[in-house]
Amino acid sequence: MSHEGAGRRSVMRSVAFLTTGVLAVPALAACSSEEKEAPPTARQDLGSASRAKLADGATARWAVDALPKTLNAYQSDADEVTSRVAGAVLPSMFRLDKQGRPARDADFLESAKVVETDPQVVLYKLDQRAVWSDGREIGAADFVAQWHALSGKNSAYWTARNAGYNRIAEIERGDNDLQVRVTFKKKYADWRSLFSPLYPKQVMGSPDAFNEDARKALKITAGPFAPEQRKKGAKASEDRLTLVRNPRWWGERAKLDKLVLRAVPAGRRLDALRKGEVDIAALEPGDARRISGAAEGQAAGGAPAAGPGAARGPAQALRSWAVVHGSDEEAADKEKEVRAKAERARQAFAKEQQGLGRYEIRKSLEPAFTQLALNGASGPLTDDRVRRAVARAIDRGRIARSVLGPLGLPAKPVGSHLALAGQLGYADGSGALGAQDTDEAQALLADAGWVPGGPLRKGGKKDEETDARAGTEKEGTKSGKKSEAEAPGSDGGDEGKKTAKPSGEAGAPDDGKAAQDKPHSQPGGAPGAYAPKGTAAPGGSAAGLLAKDGKALTLRFVLPSGPGSQSLREVGADISKMLGRIGIRTELVKVADEDYFKDHIAAGEYDMALYSWPATAFPATDARPIYAKPVPAADGSLNVEQNYTRVGTDYIDQLFDKATTELDSGDVAGLMRKADARIWAAAGSLPLYQRPQLVAVRKDLANVGAYGFESPRYEDIGFLKSAGHGGPAAHRGTPGGGDKDSGRESGKPSAEPFAEESGRKSGKDAEKSGKGPDKASGKPSAEESRKASDKESGAADGRESDKE
Repeated sequence: MSHEGAGRRSVMRSVAFLTTGVLAVPALAACSSEEKEAPPTARQDLGSASRAKLADGATARWAVDALPKTLNAYQSDADEVTSRVAGAVLPSMFRLDKQGRPARDADFLESAKVVETDPQVVLYKLDQRAVWSDGREIGAADFVAQWHALSGKNSAYWTARNAGYNRIAEIERGDNDLQVRVTFKKKYADWRSLFSPLYPKQVMGSPDAFNEDARKALKITAGPFAPEQRKKGAKASEDRLTLVRNPRWWGERAKLDKLVLRAVPAGRRLDALRKGEVDIAALEPGDARRISGAAEGQAAGGAPAAGPGAARGPAQALRSWAVVHGSDEEAADKEKEVRAKAERARQAFAKEQQGLGRYEIRKSLEPAFTQLALNGASGPLTDDRVRRAVARAIDRGRIARSVLGPLGLPAKPVGSHLALAGQLGYADGSGALGAQDTDEAQALLADAGWVPGGPLRKGGKKDEETDARAGTEKEGTKSGKKSEAEAPGSDGGDEGKKTAKPSGEAGAPDDGKAAQDKPHSQPGGAPGAYAPKGTAAPGGSAAGLLAKDGKALTLRFVLPSGPGSQSLREVGADISKMLGRIGIRTELVKVADEDYFKDHIAAGEYDMALYSWPATAFPATDARPIYAKPVPAADGSLNVEQNYTRVGTDYIDQLFDKATTELDSGDVAGLMRKADARIWAAAGSLPLYQRPQLVAVRKDLANVGAYGFESPRYEDIGFLKSAGHGGPAAHRGTPGGGDKDSGRESGKPSAEPFAEESGRKSGKDAEKSGKGPDKASGKPSAEESRKASDKESGAADGRESDKE
């Protein structure tokens, strides 16, 4: 995707990501007896199959946004692809399980535990088979080199951060070469986050190797795969990075010969899939619907489920026949031209869909959440009452349903800044802010001095003052004008479709779920979360522009403009409408994707913005810089770390600092829940929904797709054995190979194809319903449409159909 999240902890070290895209990290370091486990809200969807059912050999091609700028995961410009490569070619002491918990990687580590607490000492026992690709054993020397490089003591190393490594006092060999003792000078709760990935001492041993050499090549590795080494004098590929099976790997042998990471921008992915150029590709919802639509059409026996002619019913077919055979020759000729053009379009679309039919969509929820950021450093949002009013005017449940509901995914709003549902330690802390409440939002604004119909210094014209909501919607319509790709009638998935209106919107029925999704206000919520008792909500404020000291209450809402951000812009428009109802006008500003984060979010040039953070297994360490209180720097600027909302408190910092020194996971979880409640009350950011994870995968490719929280096992990815021979069910790198579904037992996606807004039935349901029209949508059935189409273009006018 255009804004996929960076993998694992490298994302937390660099930047947030914008829309709906990839790997992140999960839960708390360990589980105490008091911590209860809860399953993730959506299960992973990998097309799972046992290794015995997979063929040995072949190549799988995985679409990525771009090739990584660096292969060193500890540099500031490391991204998701950097982490994907590291996961396949380097050791990690701990990887993440299905619930996002750090789990020992048995291929590298026999055990790791705290053996002393004062000072804290961790003893690692390495697997005796673990060796680097040059034959050297993995050992204490590699741990020492990584500690020295990442400790922060040597500024010659260009590291992204030194959290955890700066607390180490000593690393030494244990009783034998397979043991490594790590002694900490200060207790560190998240010690499991260290040495994952682990680089060889040849990379970490010198600044030059760390800063430069490891950016473009990794000559020494230890994993099921290794980067393909270029021949001397050969130029590096600009659009693909090839990983090959590692012959020195001691674990289960990789099923694939090669795993190719190919740079394919989000806007080109559907075309690449259609041409058979890639086997795995994360998609936006609109493109994912095209894949599901292709499968749906095949299930219906070839009747068009989308595209040209899909909505054409018997009445239109009869009218066309009448015009062609009528007495008006000019009208007949025009209708013939229209029919010929439609037939060519239908055939082209059918060919495209046939290419997409070899794939299926595997979907889950990504370990990342989209939030509304409120800039507390300038403008009206410096007042915490205004921030809380904005937050309480927004129906988060409605937004979650509008984004995730049409995809068939669990649609509950995120209740924590520091964990996601299914992770250990997750608890809904939104009660510290309060549930969505228009009256309370208006009361908070009134207490802050913003009143409806106030005098304006400039531009206070009567027509501008009388209808704040109309002004807000006009602004949103102007900024959100549809591009050509979003024009009605386009068949590019949801790009040309309007997202289903959330309940409670004008003209939309209330589905009764809004109340269920609202987090309940709890007595004793964080101080300042509510307006002073007795503050009245200003009557009629939803119908008038709010003003204070002669200035209207207008917020600049910055959104990305790229094709992969359509869903984000729709969410922004919904939020704008919600705020308009309490008298807040929003100015929707669309900016280029490449400028969105650096020039607007990080620079603080916004009032409101939407972007995403990955979840983390180690919130005490990884989330602290995101919510740390900004402090003045020596040069007079403000050091915000990664807190781009510029909202924080000393108490939140103290809770994070204490949590990092606790070795009991239950104590860590309790402190993190307290910190989360304070973050909610400060109202600098409003978690909205967990991002959808939609991955198109060849039907005969197993153990890859929507991983959810879990770290991929790259050695288990492979093609299913085809019936009758032992090779992969097709793929040799040629388009069109292996189109047939192998009929694996466990490889079905966990959910049905995406529901269309019209409520169209799947092909299987259409077959059951017979020849009558689809009652859900009012459209003719697939069988009825096919017969009408045949009658129209066949016997009625056979002399021209073949030629055209």
